[in-house]
Amino acid sequence: MSKIERRIIYLYDEFTHGTMARREFLGKLAKLAGNAAAAAIILPMLEGPAGAAGDKQENPWSHLSQDKVVEEWQEYEGLSGPMKVFTAQVGGETRPAVVVIHQNKGLTAHIREVTRRFAAEGFFALAPDALSPLGGAPDDHDKGRDMMRSLDAATTTGDFLAAVDWAKGHPYGNGKVGAVGFCWGGSMVGRLAVGSRTLDAGVVYYGGPPAADEVKNIRARLMLHYAGLDERIGARLPAFEAALKTAGTDYQLFTYAGAHHAFNDDSREARYNEAAAKLAWRRTVDFFWNSLG
Repeated sequence: MSKIERRIIYLYDEFTHGTMARREFLGKLAKLAGNAAAAAIILPMLEGPAGAAGDKQENPWSHLSQDKVVEEWQEYEGLSGPMKVFTAQVGGETRPAVVVIHQNKGLTAHIREVTRRFAAEGFFALAPDALSPLGGAPDDHDKGRDMMRSLDAATTTGDFLAAVDWAKGHPYGNGKVGAVGFCWGGSMVGRLAVGSRTLDAGVVYYGGPPAADEVKNIRARLMLHYAGLDERIGARLPAFEAALKTAGTDYQLFTYAGAHHAFNDDSREARYNEAAAKLAWRRTVDFFWNSLG
């Protein structure tokens, strides 16, 4: 990847994870791309589709078909009130539950698709929408990010702790619960691992780690996936891994050379890394079966 392309990736990360206004971001993107027309071509590669676009795509990392996956919207009681949750499973028997936690835009079409993919792998998969108290995730990703920033962190963590407990006792589940999260959702998996005695296993995709002094409270097994080119999160990993080792946490940590933050998101061409995504997916599925099966 050329220098200009990498700078564009870093600019988008700064925009999507910070407080930069969209107008400022688009102006900087046009300068890096060369002009506004080039920026307009690059933008969809960075952001991916909004709304329902991209739903029901077969998993590019697995040979399994989603033809038998049954999906439905359900509801559970969170700390902030009723929470919407997208569920998917292959019927016929109880299965290990996997809570799928979205990025910082709310429950998008891409995360619903990832939820179906976990169901096709044999899990009872469920994806809560953190924005349920505000009416649910909008189709507009910028609006979704703004809404996510307005959430109270402690209350939202309580909403997801309730999701783990709900999954633990769900009739579709077998009593074992894992959680997997991406970006903001990866950070939430860390908070669940610190705060839950119900969570059996957690998988983090490029999420910020919990505070070092909280790591000692983790009881769940962990698998951690990070991108080699993700300088923002990468700078925090040495202290995190040192804390994991000191606490004696059962964990595996993988760094994918040449991959950017959000490398798993196949709806966003600019950052998707097929080789890293496929390898991380197989590791994740095997880890969950070994931990929850």
